[in-house]
Amino acid sequence: MWLGFEAGGDGPQRGSSPREVPRRSLEPPRPPPRTMKLPPPSCCRLQTLGAALGVCATIGFTLQLLGGPFQRRLPSHICRVPTAPAEPPLPPCQPRTHLVFLKTHKTGGSSLVNILHRFGEARGLRFALPHRYQFGYPQPFRAQWVKGYRPGGPPFDIICHHMRFNLTEVQKVMPNDSFYFSIVRDPGTLAESAFAYYRAVAPAFRRAPSLAAFLAAPGRFFEPGARGNHYARNLQWFDFGLPAAGGAGEVRAALARLERRFGLVLLAEHFDESLVLLRRALCWPEEAVVAFAHNRRPPGDAPRVSPAQAARLRAWNGLDWALYAHLNRSFWRRAEAFGAARLRDEVARLRQRRDAMARRCLQGGGPLPARAIADGRLRPFQPPGRAQILGYALRAGLAPAERELCARLATPELQYKDILDRRQFGAGANASGPPGG
Repeated sequence: MWLGFEAGGDGPQRGSSPREVPRRSLEPPRPPPRTMKLPPPSCCRLQTLGAALGVCATIGFTLQLLGGPFQRRLPSHICRVPTAPAEPPLPPCQPRTHLVFLKTHKTGGSSLVNILHRFGEARGLRFALPHRYQFGYPQPFRAQWVKGYRPGGPPFDIICHHMRFNLTEVQKVMPNDSFYFSIVRDPGTLAESAFAYYRAVAPAFRRAPSLAAFLAAPGRFFEPGARGNHYARNLQWFDFGLPAAGGAGEVRAALARLERRFGLVLLAEHFDESLVLLRRALCWPEEAVVAFAHNRRPPGDAPRVSPAQAARLRAWNGLDWALYAHLNRSFWRRAEAFGAARLRDEVARLRQRRDAMARRCLQGGGPLPARAIADGRLRPFQPPGRAQILGYALRAGLAPAERELCARLATPELQYKDILDRRQFGAGANASGPPGG
C-alpha cells in the first residue's frame, strides 16, 4: 500500500516540448488566468461623483454666508451624493452535510480532509471509511471497500479518502443529494512532487537517475500499463477515473461529463480563494474552513522547477494539463460571480483566523519536522525515501477544551481516520481489512 501526500506548487506557465509529446497527446492549451482583477472604475461615474461633491461644497459655503433660516428651508435631497446600489443579501441556505470529496494525489487534499473530519465529527456525521487508509487504490472504487457498507443499507454522509473515482459505485454508498467536489494542480509542479514521492513505486521514476534525465526522454523510462506507472503520467486524469482519450473531441466530452457531476473543483495554487468558494457552496460558517496545512514538505526541500521543465512536464502530462486548464477557467468564472471584493475580504479574514489559531495552538506558531514532535498522535507519517513531511506540536499549558480543539486542527490524516473509525465501530476497529482496502 502506498499513501499519497501533498505539497504546494507554482502556478501555470506556458510552454511545450514537441519532441517529447506523443502524436496522440494534446497540444497544451493556452495557460488559464492566474488571478482575477477588478475592472477599472468608470470615468463617467467619477466625473458625476466629482461634480456632485463640487455642487455640495458650493452650496454649503453659500449657506454659511446666508445663515441658518435659509438652510432650514433648503430641500434635503439637494446634496445627496449618488452611491452604488447596495449588494443584495445572500439567500438563506442550509449547511450541506452529504459530501463526496475526491482526494487527488499531490494537490493539498489532506488539508481539506482535516476540515471534513472536524466538521463531520463535531456534528456526529457518518463517514464512509476504508478498511485501511485508501479505497482499493489504484483500482476503481467499489462500494464493498467501505467499512460497514451493506447493499440497501443506510447511506453515509461524507466520503473523502483516496480512491480512483467510479461514480456508479460511489452512488451506492452516498445519498442522491450529495455535493461532489475535488481539487487540481498545475501538472508543471505536481509532476515534480510525484517524482519525489513515488520514485519507489513508479518504475518510470525509479529507472531515471533524476527528474532532468526523465524529462529529457520520458519515453525511454516509461512503460504503459506497468504497475505503479500511473503516478508517472496524467495522475489527476487517472484519479478522476477518466478514460484514455484518443482525440480532442473525446477529451472535451470527458471534461463536460466531469463538470456536470462536480459542483466545484478547487485550485491548489489558490487554496484560500478555493476555501472561500467552497464554504459558500456548502453554506458553512467561516470558522469551519479554517485549517492548518497538512502533509507539506519543508520550504526549499523541493527543487524549483524551471520554466522549461514545467513546459516539458505539461507536455508529457497533456491530459492533466487539459483538465487543469479547463477547470481553472471554470473556477475563475465562479470567482467573478462571487465578487472580487467580497472574495478578497473573505480570504483576508480566513488568513487572520488561521494565523490567530496558529499562535493560540502551536508550539513555535507553525509546522515542525516530525522528529521535533514528541506526541506520536500528532507526528505525521514519513514516506519511504528522501521526502520529509512537516507536522505540528501543541503549546504547553492549554486548557483541556482548548487543547482538544487545537489537537483536532493538528491531527494528521491517518491518525484522524483511526479516531473516526473507533467512534463509528468501537474499540479494535482499526484492524486490517481485506487486501486493497
